Amino acid sequence: MGNKQILDDKYFMLQALKEAYKAKNAMEIPIGAIIVKDYKIISRGFNKCITLSDPTAHAEIQAIKKAAKKLKNYRLNDCFMYVTIEPCAMCAGALVNARFKKVIFGAFNNKAGACKSVFRIISNKKLNHQVKIAGGNEKYLSIQCASIIKNFFRRKI
Repeated sequence: MGNKQILDDKYFMLQALKEAYKAKNAMEIPIGAIIVKDYKIISRGFNKCITLSDPTAHAEIQAIKKAAKKLKNYRLNDCFMYVTIEPCAMCAGALVNARFKKVIFGAFNNKAGACKSVFRIISNKKLNHQVKIAGGNEKYLSIQCASIIKNFFRRKI
Protein backbone atom coordinates (compact mmCIF):
# COMPACT_ATOMS: atom_id res chain seq x y z
CA MET A 1 0.00 0.00 0.00
CA GLY A 2 2.84 2.44 0.81
CA ASN A 3 4.25 2.74 -2.72
CA LYS A 4 0.80 2.73 -4.33
CA GLN A 5 -0.30 5.55 -2.01
CA ILE A 6 2.78 7.60 -2.92
CA LEU A 7 2.00 7.11 -6.62
CA ASP A 8 -1.65 8.02 -6.07
CA ASP A 9 -0.67 11.13 -4.08
CA LYS A 10 1.70 12.28 -6.83
CA TYR A 11 -0.89 11.63 -9.54
CA PHE A 12 -3.57 13.58 -7.69
CA MET A 13 -1.21 16.44 -6.84
CA LEU A 14 -0.24 16.65 -10.52
CA GLN A 15 -3.94 17.04 -11.27
CA ALA A 16 -4.14 19.89 -8.75
CA LEU A 17 -1.09 21.47 -10.43
CA LYS A 18 -2.93 21.33 -13.77
CA GLU A 19 -5.65 23.40 -12.14
CA ALA A 20 -3.05 25.87 -10.86
CA TYR A 21 -1.79 26.32 -14.42
CA LYS A 22 -5.36 27.10 -15.52
CA ALA A 23 -5.42 29.85 -12.90
CA LYS A 24 -2.05 31.15 -14.07
CA ASN A 25 -3.27 31.25 -17.68
CA ALA A 26 -6.31 33.22 -16.50
CA MET A 27 -3.97 35.72 -14.76
CA GLU A 28 -5.16 34.52 -11.35
CA ILE A 29 -2.96 33.53 -8.40
CA PRO A 30 -1.97 30.00 -9.51
CA ILE A 31 -3.54 27.70 -6.96
CA GLY A 32 -5.36 24.52 -7.90
CA ALA A 33 -7.38 21.94 -6.01
CA ILE A 34 -9.07 18.64 -6.67
CA ILE A 35 -11.38 16.51 -4.56
CA VAL A 36 -11.10 12.74 -4.53
CA LYS A 37 -13.62 10.18 -3.31
CA ASP A 38 -13.09 6.44 -3.65
CA TYR A 39 -9.87 7.12 -5.63
CA LYS A 40 -11.80 9.10 -8.27
CA ILE A 41 -11.62 12.82 -8.93
CA ILE A 42 -15.10 14.23 -8.33
CA SER A 43 -14.34 17.93 -8.72
CA ARG A 44 -11.68 20.43 -9.65
CA GLY A 45 -11.12 24.08 -8.94
CA PHE A 46 -8.69 26.92 -9.43
CA ASN A 47 -8.55 30.48 -8.17
CA LYS A 48 -11.12 32.78 -9.79
CA CYS A 49 -11.12 35.73 -7.36
CA ILE A 50 -10.18 38.29 -10.02
CA THR A 51 -12.31 36.80 -12.78
CA LEU A 52 -15.42 36.62 -10.60
CA SER A 53 -14.66 39.75 -8.50
CA ASP A 54 -15.17 37.46 -5.52
CA PRO A 55 -12.67 37.28 -2.64
CA THR A 56 -14.08 33.88 -1.66
CA ALA A 57 -13.48 32.28 -5.07
CA HIS A 58 -10.38 30.35 -3.94
CA ALA A 59 -9.50 27.07 -5.64
CA GLU A 60 -10.59 25.07 -2.59
CA ILE A 61 -13.98 26.78 -2.40
CA GLN A 62 -14.57 26.30 -6.13
CA ALA A 63 -13.84 22.57 -5.82
CA ILE A 64 -15.93 22.18 -2.63
CA LYS A 65 -18.99 23.79 -4.24
CA LYS A 66 -18.75 21.50 -7.27
CA ALA A 67 -18.27 18.38 -5.14
CA ALA A 68 -21.21 19.21 -2.86
CA LYS A 69 -23.43 19.81 -5.88
CA LYS A 70 -22.30 16.59 -7.54
CA LEU A 71 -22.85 14.51 -4.39
CA LYS A 72 -26.01 16.46 -3.51
CA ASN A 73 -24.70 16.80 0.01
CA TYR A 74 -23.00 19.57 1.97
CA ARG A 75 -21.06 16.94 3.91
CA LEU A 76 -18.02 15.58 2.10
CA ASN A 77 -17.11 13.05 4.81
CA ASP A 78 -15.12 10.51 2.82
CA CYS A 79 -13.41 13.03 0.55
CA PHE A 80 -9.78 14.03 0.24
CA MET A 81 -8.63 17.39 -1.08
CA TYR A 82 -5.34 17.84 -2.91
CA VAL A 83 -4.36 21.49 -3.13
CA THR A 84 -1.14 23.05 -4.36
CA ILE A 85 -0.75 25.47 -1.42
CA GLU A 86 -1.65 25.08 2.24
CA PRO A 87 -5.20 26.42 2.68
CA CYS A 88 -5.93 29.80 4.27
CA ALA A 89 -8.23 30.32 7.28
CA MET A 90 -11.36 30.70 5.14
CA CYS A 91 -10.69 27.53 3.20
CA ALA A 92 -9.62 25.60 6.31
CA GLY A 93 -12.92 26.54 7.94
CA ALA A 94 -14.83 25.32 4.90
CA LEU A 95 -12.91 22.03 4.96
CA VAL A 96 -13.86 21.50 8.62
CA ASN A 97 -17.51 22.44 8.01
CA ALA A 98 -17.72 20.07 5.04
CA ARG A 99 -16.23 17.29 7.20
CA PHE A 100 -13.38 16.35 4.88
CA LYS A 101 -11.44 13.25 5.79
CA LYS A 102 -8.01 14.55 4.75
CA VAL A 103 -6.30 17.49 3.07
CA ILE A 104 -3.02 17.04 1.23
CA PHE A 105 -1.19 20.22 0.23
CA GLY A 106 1.89 20.76 -1.90
CA ALA A 107 3.71 23.76 -0.48
CA PHE A 108 3.52 25.59 2.83
CA ASN A 109 1.87 29.00 2.97
CA ASN A 110 4.06 30.80 5.51
CA LYS A 111 2.01 34.01 5.36
CA ALA A 112 -1.56 32.70 5.62
CA GLY A 113 -1.49 28.91 6.02
CA ALA A 114 -4.19 27.69 8.38
CA CYS A 115 -3.31 23.99 8.58
CA LYS A 116 0.28 23.95 9.84
CA SER A 117 2.18 27.20 9.15
CA VAL A 118 0.41 30.13 10.81
CA PHE A 119 -2.73 28.52 12.28
CA ARG A 120 -3.86 24.95 12.87
CA ILE A 121 -7.55 25.32 12.25
CA ILE A 122 -8.31 21.95 10.69
CA SER A 123 -6.83 19.97 13.58
CA ASN A 124 -8.10 22.19 16.41
CA LYS A 125 -9.60 19.94 19.11
CA LYS A 126 -12.03 22.70 20.15
CA LEU A 127 -13.89 22.28 16.85
CA ASN A 128 -16.51 19.59 16.34
CA HIS A 129 -14.53 17.97 13.50
CA GLN A 130 -10.84 17.62 12.73
CA VAL A 131 -9.42 17.00 9.28
CA LYS A 132 -6.28 14.92 8.79
CA ILE A 133 -3.46 16.83 7.10
CA ALA A 134 -0.37 15.98 5.09
CA GLY A 135 1.90 18.01 2.89
CA GLY A 136 4.74 20.43 2.54
CA ASN A 137 7.34 17.96 1.34
CA GLU A 138 8.54 16.50 -1.96
CA LYS A 139 6.34 13.45 -1.49
CA TYR A 140 3.56 15.92 -2.35
CA LEU A 141 5.47 17.82 -5.07
CA SER A 142 6.25 20.76 -2.79
CA ILE A 143 8.96 22.16 -5.06
CA GLN A 144 6.71 22.28 -8.13
CA CYS A 145 3.80 23.70 -6.12
CA ALA A 146 5.97 26.42 -4.56
CA SER A 147 7.63 27.26 -7.89
CA ILE A 148 4.48 28.13 -9.78
CA ILE A 149 3.35 30.61 -7.15
CA LYS A 150 6.82 32.10 -6.53
CA ASN A 151 7.32 32.64 -10.27
CA PHE A 152 3.89 34.24 -10.53
CA PHE A 153 4.68 36.82 -7.86
CA ARG A 154 8.20 37.48 -9.21
CA ARG A 155 6.65 38.47 -12.51
CA LYS A 156 4.15 40.75 -10.77
CA ILE A 157 6.90 42.87 -9.20
